[in-house]
Amino acid sequence: QVQLVESGGGLVQAGDSLRLSCAASGRTFSTGRAFSSYAMGWFRQAPGKEREFVAADRWFARGTYYGDSVKGRFTISRDNAKNTLYLQMNSLKPEDTAVYYCAAGSSGSAYDSTSYDYWGRGTQVTVSS
Repeated sequence: QVQLVESGGGLVQAGDSLRLSCAASGRTFSTGRAFSSYAMGWFRQAPGKEREFVAADRWFARGTYYGDSVKGRFTISRDNAKNTLYLQMNSLKPEDTAVYYCAAGSSGSAYDSTSYDYWGRGTQVTVSS
């Protein structure tokens, strides 16, 4: 099993920056598969909207992917020594307001939420205008 816990959300103004973190833990890291081998992603969901792909890292070892709405503003990264995934969000806009979730997966499309096996509970990001 894998447990994912997001943090770093909050209330900011348009144009500000935030860095989200996702700490991964669980028996699988101590007895089997390493964090570094998981493909990781960030999704977000705003009230009344479907869950939206934000960014993904290391799908089939091919680097990073971003949703069109965040390209050039958000950066996904990871620290394998700390079992932690990050999302640096710059130039935030009110439309970035959502609950942000991190997820771990192993196959399928990085853009598809059904490709992910484990999910955190999310952290709220609110951007005021």
